[in-house]
Amino acid sequence: MSHLPVPKEIRDLLTDLLDREVTLSPSAPLAPTPKNPCTVGVYVDDRLQVTAIVAFDLPLSARAGAAIGLVPAAGADAAIEEGVLNDTLRENVYEVLNIAASLFNVEGADHLRLYDAHHIGVPLPPDVLAKALTLGRREDLAVEVGGYGPGRLSVVLVR
Repeated sequence: MSHLPVPKEIRDLLTDLLDREVTLSPSAPLAPTPKNPCTVGVYVDDRLQVTAIVAFDLPLSARAGAAIGLVPAAGADAAIEEGVLNDTLRENVYEVLNIAASLFNVEGADHLRLYDAHHIGVPLPPDVLAKALTLGRREDLAVEVGGYGPGRLSVVLVR
């Protein structure tokens, strides 16, 4: 059985990782679309079965990528305005998603690891999109990264 992290666990991880105050509040489910592009991390168990998805919308992708890499907020704002992440922000948000695997790895739960990340600007494979839209065991949150601004994320258990 996989562990669905609670908002406090997500907030604590992001606060520590980004070295910023992070606040969370409930949000509508995040649906990746061409008009609402997302960075999507795909997590697998030890049998390589896709078990969880974490999606960051464009604003959170840019802001988390900027904050972890100490890129000024203006760099995140420019990426949001352009609708694309540069290589640095893409690598940085990948690292955030990679470390986020720790959210799932609690005693008694399946061990998960980041298998792949689908970045903004690249169409999501249909199976990944379907999993991102799965209702049920999920957390959908509005995120405010201190000094950088708002975004949204979804954590979805698919198994």
